[in-house]
Amino acid sequence: MNAAATAPTEVPHKGLITLSIMLATIMQVLDTTIANVALPTMTGDLGASQDTITWVLTSYIVASAIMTPATGWVSDRVGKREFFLISIFGFVITSMACGIAWSLPSMVMFRLLQGIFGAAIVPLSQTFLLDINPREKAGQAMAMWGAGIMVGPIIGPTLGGWLTESFNWRWVFFINLPVGIIAFLGCAAYLPRSEKRPRRFDFFGFAMLSLGIGALQMMLDRGGEVDWFSATETWVYLFLTLTGMWVFVIHILGADKPFLEPRMFRDRNFTTGLVFIFVIGIILLASLALLPPMLSRIFGYPTITTGLVMGPRGVGTMVSMIVVGRLVQKVDARILVSVGLILTAASLYFMTGFSPQMGSGPVIWTGVLQGLGLGLVFVPLSTIAFATIEPVYRADATSLFSLVCNIG
Repeated sequence: MNAAATAPTEVPHKGLITLSIMLATIMQVLDTTIANVALPTMTGDLGASQDTITWVLTSYIVASAIMTPATGWVSDRVGKREFFLISIFGFVITSMACGIAWSLPSMVMFRLLQGIFGAAIVPLSQTFLLDINPREKAGQAMAMWGAGIMVGPIIGPTLGGWLTESFNWRWVFFINLPVGIIAFLGCAAYLPRSEKRPRRFDFFGFAMLSLGIGALQMMLDRGGEVDWFSATETWVYLFLTLTGMWVFVIHILGADKPFLEPRMFRDRNFTTGLVFIFVIGIILLASLALLPPMLSRIFGYPTITTGLVMGPRGVGTMVSMIVVGRLVQKVDARILVSVGLILTAASLYFMTGFSPQMGSGPVIWTGVLQGLGLGLVFVPLSTIAFATIEPVYRADATSLFSLVCNIG
């Protein structure tokens, strides 16, 4: 029977399902940032240079971004439960491969595969939580999901720094093995099966979307290294991005069975949510990407200290998520989002005053403030975005939501 068609209150073992799903989600999201602080150590071991070692991050991000939109089609084809299990299993195996990588090309290849397998974990986890919870508890479900999504990148540098200092950089990937095994066994035992809904694969639409997304990610990741638009490479990426996206939009508007159904964008809540989550993605991921190298290279912090200084941001997010999960059904979501954006804007304003002469205090308290603000924004925004979307579009919608956040 279709899990979405089953009354959510009738789903057995809901707590164990949620725990298993969130373990898989946190495992995948951690890998977007956990390797950042280990890059200097990897450079020597893999025989790479400062310029080429960044491909360890770029390959994972680009592969994940390209494959995320395909989540809805594949899950309809093979079943959401089956696809989720395949994704977890493949992610763990490729994580182990990354841990034993012997050169930069082998690491980049394994990270590419890791990104491909991990792409569906986040959107499918959100789909499952929406499926097994009644609409009145969607806010609490999204609070729990949001905690995993937002705390994962925040504690990533801390955990990565500790593992690198205490053991070596390979444990940044080996740590996925115990977590992945528990998540896989829990999901295999308790996740409800869903009805398969085979549909024709729109290869041209997928190719154009992949071209646009892949080129955009390459432009964003490589831009700073090549001095942005002073390099021909950046202009090529921009041209490919605009071409791919433009052709994709024109194609899906006229195709009989497009890769993504345009009718889902008629839902104003969902479309508005996509715009806002793109902005939040910029705020969250950009600051998280810039802080670790700034603290280590400019401030001169050791790897473990960098992680510890950034850790309190996760505390702010966790507190905010717990509180807002209970408020979202009682307080106007627009008020929560507005307060969250104000707190986040204030933290970014204070961060403009950072200097190498200051202590770690400003980094810590601005991180906590930003964590509080992002938590207030993320939960009500996620709840609103999927409040009125038709269940048949849910897997496609969650994959787009995750993609837009990560592109940001």
